[in-house]
Amino acid sequence: MRDTRESRLLLVLLIAIAFALITVDIRGGEESPVDGARQAAATVFGPVENGVAAAVDPIGNAIGAVRDSGRRHDRIGELERENALLKAKLGSNDRNRSRVRELDNMLKKAGAGQYGIKGAEVIAIGAAQGFSWTVTIDVGSNDGIERDMTVLNGDGLVGRITTVGPNTATVLLASDPDFTVGTRMEKTDELGFATGQGDRPLSVQLLNGKAKVKKGDRLVTFGSQADKPFVPGVPVGEVIRVDPSGGDLTRTIYVRPFVGFTKLDIVGVVVVAPRSDPRDTVLPPKPAAPKPTPTVTVTVTPSADGEGGEQVQGDDLDPADANADDQNDE
Repeated sequence: MRDTRESRLLLVLLIAIAFALITVDIRGGEESPVDGARQAAATVFGPVENGVAAAVDPIGNAIGAVRDSGRRHDRIGELERENALLKAKLGSNDRNRSRVRELDNMLKKAGAGQYGIKGAEVIAIGAAQGFSWTVTIDVGSNDGIERDMTVLNGDGLVGRITTVGPNTATVLLASDPDFTVGTRMEKTDELGFATGQGDRPLSVQLLNGKAKVKKGDRLVTFGSQADKPFVPGVPVGEVIRVDPSGGDLTRTIYVRPFVGFTKLDIVGVVVVAPRSDPRDTVLPPKPAAPKPTPTVTVTVTPSADGEGGEQVQGDDLDPADANADDQNDE
């Protein structure tokens, strides 16, 4: 259609009619005179609209899915981060529980021996002292630590303080070859000197060459004059091998230390010595010996009628069972 005066008048007329119909429809409400026409149009064009909507919905759903997938991806990432944080927290809780157990065991040892201790944490291995077996702890002179103090943990003797700084100190471990401590055997009180051998068991020279020692016997520290460098009664280790005496004045035994020197964490420095020697009270109680298994021996003896008879022998046979057997025979 060309843009003429008649076409413009027609457009204005159509617009005016449209506004008039809209006004009548709004004022008429549910009784609008054009409601029937609207329903007829819906009847005609409804299936077409549904078909178009069905054709267009996958596109709309795809657009929504892409939009939602971004949100889901962000949520998944957030959940993964929360999961990682929970795992890290769980790991730290496990670690904390382990350290609490170490501290609890150490405090029990200190209480049993009446040692006044200063708790510390191992912060470095192998201080600048050649190839010595040493660790550095996070307490020093500002905490009342002095040279030649005994160091222990929840298992037993760790070593002694050799160097002290304001906030740190160096501990010479009992496994070091230059480390020597006086020892006393549990119950028998046999004295000796234990020397470190690195990652091998401690070597202990007993002063009595004829001392009776067996595998499983345990040793504690004998103590030093004025309780430095060693306080008495600290568990040292357990005998795992005994060399023959051979008539020598001394006797050598080999002792597995109670302390694991490669996994030290929480330790205690003895800053106050016990008033009296705790002797064997700091040693843990020995496990109960297993009960012997009863044995029964069955033998077959020939009888007068040529049939064999059975006899049961054993220390653990119940007399009541034997009486019952006799009655059955009768």
